[in-house]
Amino acid sequence: MSRHRRPFSLLAALTALAAPAALAGCSPGGSEAQVEPPSAPPADVAVLCAALHKELPGTVAELDRSRTVPESDLTAAWGGSAIVLRCGVGKPVKMLDPKQDGIEVNGVGWLVERLDDGGVRFTTGLRLAYTEVTVDKEHATDAGMLVGLSAAVAKTVPVGISNS
Repeated sequence: MSRHRRPFSLLAALTALAAPAALAGCSPGGSEAQVEPPSAPPADVAVLCAALHKELPGTVAELDRSRTVPESDLTAAWGGSAIVLRCGVGKPVKMLDPKQDGIEVNGVGWLVERLDDGGVRFTTGLRLAYTEVTVDKEHATDAGMLVGLSAAVAKTVPVGISNS
């Protein structure tokens, strides 16, 4: 992901990524989500992820936080598995490509990847722990989704380059 800054409109970016989903219904999903935690991040990363876990909002995109199975300080979900967060993931290979799309929300940079199923995956960059947020296609059009998540990341995961 390139470090240069481009003018950014979160609403435009998310709308362009998933405009067809705007007409889809917003089903909240189940009350729990199967989320595989990242495999054993370094201890310093696990501490940052635990701090992030405590700061995460109770609702994202008007979806309530769900229980994750297995329970872990490295994972969180909203609306069942509609929005899933995993902290302590490895650095995405695509982050090395300066042509990849990136956005900045509340001082947090995110790599933006379209998924084959119509969803979107956002991964933080330039932070001491990589955090990914996967959003299903029905919820990928909510421009405010990353605002609360970015605030929690900015508060708990310092700027820097993660070695993991």
